[in-house]
Amino acid sequence: MADTADTRTPAQIEADIARRRAVLAETLDEIGVRVHPKTIVGDAKARVVSNVDHTLGRAYVGVNRVVSDVKAQFVDETGSPRLERVVPVGLLVVGVVGLLALGTRKRRR
Repeated sequence: MADTADTRTPAQIEADIARRRAVLAETLDEIGVRVHPKTIVGDAKARVVSNVDHTLGRAYVGVNRVVSDVKAQFVDETGSPRLERVVPVGLLVVGVVGLLALGTRKRRR
């Protein structure tokens, strides 16, 4: 059998106990902070904000891509408008606005 005799002095044992108490107190304080309701709510808010930021960032990239694709349909590489596409769309918009104006005029009478 191994000899398990403790060769520490009483002062060394007391110092070891005091050190372990300090470490245990620090650990308990840390656990107390982690489980405190304000900490839990703050962490939850941070996660929600992070998720919203991530979702908005992805949405922004998607919308930006769509806008760039639409712009590419109406503007050539040099930045000049493509009249063969702009004019028909402009006429269509004017027609729809005119129809809506006529529809609201008829409802008022």
